[in-house]
Amino acid sequence: MLLKMLRFLLLWLLINCFLVYLSSARPQPFAMRISCGARNDVHTSPTNTRWHKDFAYTGGIPANATLPSYISPPLKTLRYFPMYTGPENCYIINRVPKGHYSVRIFFGLVNQTNFDHDTEPLFDVSVEGTQICSLKSGWTNLDEQTFAEALVFLMDGSASLCFHSTGHGDPAILAIEILQIDEKAYYFGPDWGQGVILRTARRLSCGAGKPKFDADYNGDNWGGDRFWSPIKTFGQQSDHIISVETSIKQASILPNFYPEALYRSALVSTDSQPDLTYLMDVDPNRNYSIWFHFAEIDASIKNVGQRIFNILINGNVEFEDVDILKLSGGHYTALVLNTTVAVNGRTLTITFQPREGSHAIINAIEVFEIVSAEVKTSPDEVRALRSLKKALALPVRFGWNGDPCVPQQHPWSGADCQYDRAGNKWVIDGLGLDNQGLMGFLPNETSHLRHLQSINLSGNSIHGPIPASLGAITKLEVLDLSYNFFNGSIPESLGQLTSLRTLNLNGNSLSGRVPAALGARLLHRASFNFTDNAGLCGIPGLPACEPHLSPGAKIGIAFGTLIIFLFIITFAVCCWKRRQNILRAQNAARDAPYAKARIPSSRDIQMSKHNQGHTRTPTENGRLIP
Repeated sequence: MLLKMLRFLLLWLLINCFLVYLSSARPQPFAMRISCGARNDVHTSPTNTRWHKDFAYTGGIPANATLPSYISPPLKTLRYFPMYTGPENCYIINRVPKGHYSVRIFFGLVNQTNFDHDTEPLFDVSVEGTQICSLKSGWTNLDEQTFAEALVFLMDGSASLCFHSTGHGDPAILAIEILQIDEKAYYFGPDWGQGVILRTARRLSCGAGKPKFDADYNGDNWGGDRFWSPIKTFGQQSDHIISVETSIKQASILPNFYPEALYRSALVSTDSQPDLTYLMDVDPNRNYSIWFHFAEIDASIKNVGQRIFNILINGNVEFEDVDILKLSGGHYTALVLNTTVAVNGRTLTITFQPREGSHAIINAIEVFEIVSAEVKTSPDEVRALRSLKKALALPVRFGWNGDPCVPQQHPWSGADCQYDRAGNKWVIDGLGLDNQGLMGFLPNETSHLRHLQSINLSGNSIHGPIPASLGAITKLEVLDLSYNFFNGSIPESLGQLTSLRTLNLNGNSLSGRVPAALGARLLHRASFNFTDNAGLCGIPGLPACEPHLSPGAKIGIAFGTLIIFLFIITFAVCCWKRRQNILRAQNAARDAPYAKARIPSSRDIQMSKHNQGHTRTPTENGRLIP
C-alpha cells in the first residue's frame, strides 16, 4: 500500500513539474526574413535560415545581386529603386505582432551588364518614419556599414521601412530582417520606451577571430541574432588576447539573452600599456547608450580586489573601481554594465584605466545611438493623401510612399506639413501641385485634410465637378483650381468658407450662377477670379443669368409637366380604344346571318332599278279582267 502511494506521489510530482514547464516555456519569437527580389523562398547555410520570397511588399525592380561583404547573407537577388520611381520607396510588411523588434536591412550592389558598377549608391534609411541611417561614401569597404540595424517598438501591426534617394545612385536592398526581442531588452533608464529607437552604432567581440552572429554562437533566438565584429587589439602592443572554453554563467538570461560564447574571449591590457583605449567615430551632439560585457576568465586572478579599474568615456569617469569578481559573484560569470552619455564631438573614446599593479579586461562592447522616434502624420490625413494620389493619377516621380511628413529630412513633395501640438501629430496644411500634368478628378476625401489652408492645383488637366465637400475645410484661405477642366456648377458650400481670401476658378468649364455668398465676399477685399468659364453668370464681370427659379419652382414645373403629359397619354389611349370598339361593332354587324338576309345584295338592287324603269300602267297592259 505504501509503495502504491509513493508511486502515485511520484507520478503526481512528475505531471505537475511537466505542467509547470509547459506554462513557463517561452514561445519562439516572431521572425520575418525577406530575400529582396526573390521569386521563391530561399534557405541559406550553415544554419538553414529561411528567407521569404519578395512579393507585394513594395515597388522597384528585382535584379541579380553582388554581395558587398562576406558577412552579407548569401543571397542571389536584390531589389533596387531607380530615381524615376520617386524619391521615397518603402517596404510595408503587415501582420507583424505588436512588440519590440530588431530591424536589420542589408544593402547590396546591382549585378547587371548595363548597370554602372562604379557608382556606389548613397541613400538614407528610415524605420517607422524615423531616419536611422545615412550611407556615406566608402560603405562598401566596411563590413559593419553594409547593413543598418535598430531596436524599435512596432505597435500598429505593420512595419514600414523606407529608402530615400539623395541623388547619388539607386537604393539597392539585399535583405530585410524583423526579429522579435524581449519587451525589456536594452532597458537603459527612465527615458527608454516606445518613443525611443536604439540605432546600432557598433558591436565588438574582443579577442574574437571571426565576425559572428548570435546564431553562429548558438545564441537564444530571443536575442535577435546580433552581429558581432571581431577586434583583436585596440592598438599596437597595448593588449593581448585571452580565451577559454569554460562554460559561462548568467549569460543567456532575461532580457537580453547574450550568447555564452561571447564571454569566452577578452582583451587584457599589458604592463607597458596599462590602459585599454578604444576610439570610434560618431555623429556629434547625440546621446549614446553604451554596454560593457565582462567575465573574469583569467585564471591568474584568484581573489576579489586583485583586478580593479575605472571606465572613462571621453575623459569622464562613468564607472569607478570596477571589480568583476566582486560584482559578478565569481569566476566565469557574465557581468553587464550600461551607461548613457552625451557626445558633443565626433569621437567617442572609451578608456579602461586599471589601478596600480593590475590590468584592465574587456570581453565585448555595444554602442547604440539613442534616437527619438518621430511623431507620425494623422492616419486620416495619410489616407486622404493616398486617395488624392490615386484620383489625380499622380506621376510616379512624386513617390508619395511612407509617411508624408517624417522623417523630417524627407517630406513628400507637394505636401506642406505642420506639427499639431494639441494632437501630438503632424497634419497637412498645404497642397502645392500646380503645373504637374495631373489628370483624373478631385475626390471627396480631400475634405479629410481638415487643416488645409492652401490648395493650388492650377495648370493641370483635372476634370469633373468641384466637390461640395471642400466647404468642410474651414481653415482654407487659398483655393486655386484655375486652368483645368472642371465642369458643373460652383458648390454653394464654398460660400461657407469664411476664411477664404483667394479663389481662382478661371479657365475651366463651369456653368450656372455664382453662389450669392461668394459674390458678397467680393465686397470684403477677397480676390476671386471666375473668368473664362462660358457658362458662369450672376456677378459683375460675368453675363446676367436667365430668370432664376427656385428649386421648389423647378420641382413644381417638372411635376406639372409630368401630369399634363400623363393626361395627354391617357386621353389618346381612351380615344384609340373607343375607335377600336366602334370598328369591332361594325364588323360584327356585317358578319351576323339575319343581317345578310335583310340587306339586299348588289345584284338585287340593280334588278330592282331595272324593273322600275320599265313599269307599265294597267291601261298600257290592257283592260283588267274582272
